[in-house]
Amino acid sequence: MSENLLKSYRFRVEREAKWRELETLIVRAERQGLRSLDAEELVRAPALYRACMSSLSVARSISLDANLVAYLESLCLRAYFVVYGVRAGIGQVVADFFRREFPVAVRLTKWANGLAALLLLAGAATGWAVTAQEPAWFEAFVDPAMAQGRTPDATRETLSETIFDKPSAADQLAAFATFLFQHNARIGMLCFVLGAAFGVPVVVLLYYNGLTIGAICAVFAGKDLTLEFLAWLAIHGTTELAAIVLCGGAGFHLAGAMINPGSRTRLAAIKEKGRAATALVVGAVVMLLVAALLEGLGRQLITDTATRLAIGCTMLILWLVYFAFCGRPERGSRSRDGR
Repeated sequence: MSENLLKSYRFRVEREAKWRELETLIVRAERQGLRSLDAEELVRAPALYRACMSSLSVARSISLDANLVAYLESLCLRAYFVVYGVRAGIGQVVADFFRREFPVAVRLTKWANGLAALLLLAGAATGWAVTAQEPAWFEAFVDPAMAQGRTPDATRETLSETIFDKPSAADQLAAFATFLFQHNARIGMLCFVLGAAFGVPVVVLLYYNGLTIGAICAVFAGKDLTLEFLAWLAIHGTTELAAIVLCGGAGFHLAGAMINPGSRTRLAAIKEKGRAATALVVGAVVMLLVAALLEGLGRQLITDTATRLAIGCTMLILWLVYFAFCGRPERGSRSRDGR
């Protein structure tokens, strides 16, 4: 018994100074926050934590005094949350996501996003050409809830009213914006979820959604309202379609893990690529919300064709600039890191 006490005493004497130093830092961080620690203390805290973990490991292996082991366990646990715990509030987490994680994920998956955009455009071109040639195909491409009377049988005056007349009540704006948001969010979620099915359902969803857009475009083009309709669509469509493309890109990103997992298991490959894909979808949902607001407010309240086109093109440019440049490391930091 006396020999164990002697070992415990010597063990404590050799290492206690670092334990006390770590405890002092922890107490201050717990009471006053991490900002109370200066740069040198922030750098030293992880080293002290690892030293404490090493002491705990040794104390357990040689069965030292139970009180000492309990003290070290408590100290290590508290130190872990100070050194590695979440330090940012929800506001900072959200800001970091949109400032860096989302645009970086878009650039990381640029080829998958490009494929999604190509399929959507191909579907739109096909839907436009087929409907212009044979209007009967319109019903196969467009759901009645989406068409809302905008069919090949509608007159030019009727079609013009649907894109220029203002709603009579604000609740109509909100109802249509909600419908559009739910419709496109559903398509986006399906593209993401079904990406694990080797991407085949994603191809079908994107192409079919393109067929719908192209068929509706053909109806208005047939009544010499092409520019007016594209302007009506652009004010929210550039944001909305970009979001759908990103959801499709997320699905293809996951499909790549299923098709070519490399030396990993497919589950491990999906887990590795899942973070970027999830960031795409979360960001895309926010974009769809923005599109719904533009749909329910801006597009219905702004009836000038040139203004609609200007807003739509401006939104597209802003998104492209955001995806291309936001979240990139500064040149100064690159040179300091040697990269």
